[in-house]
Amino acid sequence: MITIVDSGLSNLGSVANMLKYIGVEAQVTADADVVRTAQRLILPGVGAFDNGMESLEQRGLVNALNEAVLERKAPVLGICLGMQLLFDGSDEGKRPGLGWIKGRATRFDLGDNPHRLRIPHMGWSEINVTRPGRLFPNPNAENRFYFVHSYHVVCDDEQDVAGTTWHGVDVTAAMERGNIFGTQFHPEKSHRFGMEVLKTFAETTT
Repeated sequence: MITIVDSGLSNLGSVANMLKYIGVEAQVTADADVVRTAQRLILPGVGAFDNGMESLEQRGLVNALNEAVLERKAPVLGICLGMQLLFDGSDEGKRPGLGWIKGRATRFDLGDNPHRLRIPHMGWSEINVTRPGRLFPNPNAENRFYFVHSYHVVCDDEQDVAGTTWHGVDVTAAMERGNIFGTQFHPEKSHRFGMEVLKTFAETTT
């Protein structure tokens, strides 16, 4: 069973529908007691960083998430803003993040932008798997995912980076440390590539 955390800041239906499509049992909840005892968690999110943290705090979910992930070591997957919330903070706002992973989200700085790239980074991009890990058990496979974001995470420890993509700069596309995983891309919008990531996460054990 995967528990999808309802922070009020994303279309949870698309995540739940993709999990159902690949045969993974899931529930959507904002109930802190359910989150606290979850087997596996997905934390989706879109929008502004401070709004994301404020919503988690107002719903009493921060302590529940800390208990599940830090104390019980339940596997968690942060998606898009959900991944950014796993870190110390963001240049987008003033609130601290969950602080499980050292680093922060920063806005794209494309310099003189000779490639005429746009912000937000939106659309399909290939990723480069940077090290052996559990999210991408076959690093040589084709990995293309759908992105929509204006901020990207910079990890303090490069070993936390599981994959990168390029949008004027190298961008952390996925991270993993222990039982904590994150994707800047949207696996639920990434067709067969996203299905593989979600299947792999659903089979993850601590």
